[in-house]
Amino acid sequence: MTSAIRVRDLSYTYPDGTVALENISFEIEKGESVALVGPNGAGKSTLLLHLNGILHSSGSRGAIEVLGEAVDPKKVHEMPKKIGIVFQNPDDMLFMPMLADDVAFGPINLGVERDEVERRIKDSLEMVGLAGYETRVPHHLSGGEKKRAALATVLSMEPLILALDEPTANLDPKSRSELIEILKRLKDEGKTLLIITHDINAIPELADRVIVLNNTVIADGTTREIFSDTEMLVAAGLEVPVIMQLFEVLQAFGYPCDVLPLSIESAVRNLTRTIENGDGHIHLHIHKHTHREIGYARSKYQHHADVNHSEKAT
Repeated sequence: MTSAIRVRDLSYTYPDGTVALENISFEIEKGESVALVGPNGAGKSTLLLHLNGILHSSGSRGAIEVLGEAVDPKKVHEMPKKIGIVFQNPDDMLFMPMLADDVAFGPINLGVERDEVERRIKDSLEMVGLAGYETRVPHHLSGGEKKRAALATVLSMEPLILALDEPTANLDPKSRSELIEILKRLKDEGKTLLIITHDINAIPELADRVIVLNNTVIADGTTREIFSDTEMLVAAGLEVPVIMQLFEVLQAFGYPCDVLPLSIESAVRNLTRTIENGDGHIHLHIHKHTHREIGYARSKYQHHADVNHSEKAT
């Protein structure tokens, strides 16, 4: 089966000599949802720009294939039909007088017939919860609406792959939740997703697999495998979901939990199962090792934590 994305030994050095990518290799299958994480300056955005041919120069080495075909910088105008990139700042993608014009811009430049363009405008705005916004001025939209509008401009080109750079960044809780639900729906519909994000708590809801990048690939595995490797994550300047940290603290109080939940949904299932098996009760207690175990759990996820201080604070 043809992979959605195949990257082999990709390296890139900026003109000033800064090494952004070094021997990057990975493969993403059609229908997979993958989170790409790493500290600032790890090369995530640089990698993203290589995937559709925007960034390609003498500083690049290696091979990239999208849907079985090598990325050709000379055919960069054709790439939005294969892979649609949603940039972190929606203002970089919204520049027309009305939102409908922004959503239509891509299909029109792909040579799509006008009737089909109109259908795509309507469908794309409906998919992101902005039906009826066709005549709205993009720069008058709220931050959350702009994020969804930017996504609509990419969906209108009907790409088979979506790549998103920090989709939940700078959003209030309501807007973040709305966008996550849209991305979950696209995932459930079989769209291939590559999500660059620092929003660790969103990853269990959106991705089944995580690639950790720090100029090179330092880890690649299922979401649980990656978040279980605390030492690697802390070394890379990353964390695990807050819900996972909470349940490790609960374990110190005697809560029976062999597998730490990664999301609210899995936490609810875990709690429900425990209560049902315990005659409707959960028993927590403090023993002589509790404070030490809490201190260990807390320091484990803090990059500059003092275990003794944590124990005293507790």
